[in-house]
Amino acid sequence: MPDSNDLSELHWLLAIVQSIDVGVVVLDRDYRIDVWNTFMENRSGRLPEEARKKTFFELFPEVDEQWFRRKVENVATLGTPSFTIWEQRPYLLRFKNYQPITGLEDFMYQNTTLMPLKALNGSIEQICLIIYDVTDVATNRHQLQAANQELQRLSSTDRLTGLFNRGHWEEMLRQDYARHRRYERNAALVMFDIDHFKKINDSYGHQAGDAVIQQTAELVRQCARDSDIAGRYGGEEFVVLLPDTDSEGAMTFAERLRQSIEAHEVVHEGRSIRFTVSLGIADLSEPTNGYAQLIERADNALYSSKASGRNQVTLYR
Repeated sequence: MPDSNDLSELHWLLAIVQSIDVGVVVLDRDYRIDVWNTFMENRSGRLPEEARKKTFFELFPEVDEQWFRRKVENVATLGTPSFTIWEQRPYLLRFKNYQPITGLEDFMYQNTTLMPLKALNGSIEQICLIIYDVTDVATNRHQLQAANQELQRLSSTDRLTGLFNRGHWEEMLRQDYARHRRYERNAALVMFDIDHFKKINDSYGHQAGDAVIQQTAELVRQCARDSDIAGRYGGEEFVVLLPDTDSEGAMTFAERLRQSIEAHEVVHEGRSIRFTVSLGIADLSEPTNGYAQLIERADNALYSSKASGRNQVTLYR
């Protein structure tokens, strides 16, 4: 018969298990529940007498049974604990999130530990599952990642147009140029600006000029593919990098964009503004000394379009 000290120690251990703010479940080797603490009762809505001697999978059919059995059997075979963090698997049991601070999350993010429990004879007859609520940690991490992504977006984006700024698209051009040199991939650079933009500003005002630039950027987005990299060079000048595109494909894109802009009407404060653009194209397959020379060639082709009467496309040759 156990002495009073043993019974007292067991009493306190059970009291601690019931009061700690983590989930504690003890499973026998048939996955039936022997211990079910208050955390599990509160989060699952099941009383201990409802849970005991039921299998874990009866209570939680949403659990990936094959994965969980494999984890438990490894713990029992090796005799060592196993840990799973929320970044690997957001949750084991889909408990609702009741924390007011992190109420934006639909469920409780969880870290879990599986521990082997040895009997007096040294055999592993039970497995302890411990569930930690780490919703605060996960939420803070998500918020930090979102903030960093927004900072990255802002640092690479032109405020007026939402297109990439010069620093970002020029870096993308440098990378594409390096890929071309290594893998001989096609690419083309389209550079264009708005014809007689100063006249638009002088006639309609700078806010109207901003509207023209913004709507030009929107037309670029509509014409571009997801893989294309559109940016604002500065002022009323724009660039579009067309990966995996030869000169013929670039001419097709540029002409479609030119026609789209020519047909577009900007209405600002009740006044209609129509405008055109002149475009220049440089083909990356032509020998160059570096990506900067590609910009120079596209710029030269653009000014050839302007010198030839504007509202047209020129390919650098």
